[in-house]
Amino acid sequence: TPGADIKAVQAWDITTGSSNVVVAVIDTGIDYNHQDLAANMWRNEADCNNNGIDDDGNGYIDDCYGIDTFNNDSDPMDDNNHGTHVAGIIGAVGNNSLGVVGVNWNVKIMTCKFLGAEGFGTVADVVECLEYVKTMKDRGVNIVATNNSWASFSYSQSLHDAIDDPELERLGRLD
Repeated sequence: TPGADIKAVQAWDITTGSSNVVVAVIDTGIDYNHQDLAANMWRNEADCNNNGIDDDGNGYIDDCYGIDTFNNDSDPMDDNNHGTHVAGIIGAVGNNSLGVVGVNWNVKIMTCKFLGAEGFGTVADVVECLEYVKTMKDRGVNIVATNNSWASFSYSQSLHDAIDDPELERLGRLD
């Protein structure tokens, strides 16, 4: 619909974004090797060494790009493509003659996978993702928003409490 877009092209005349901010994508993971996303993936440098040790002491071993609560490991590789698609909208590298461009060409994208290949996950796993985001924010990662493009089939008080947590309020949210 004409006039109903977000005016991204006009905005890019002013700025193409900032690599000083992080958006956490809580979804099916992200293909962090994707040609349009690899350069914009957030990296927890202390744990990007695959040494089997929790080098930064955050409770997760080798959580280089984020975590995977669905499979209980630190490899949030997308096996559904939804999280990768969402990450591309947020921050696919711009002006590189490849694929697509995200709204923010330079953002850093953290991933937390809580949904499996079929698109289902648990409340406990998404709450753990929210807790991970809060932990990393408290450790100085400049997380400015989370993207949560998923739904639940029923009400959960624990999910409500995790989302309503004042610590998460500091982030702002993208829905």
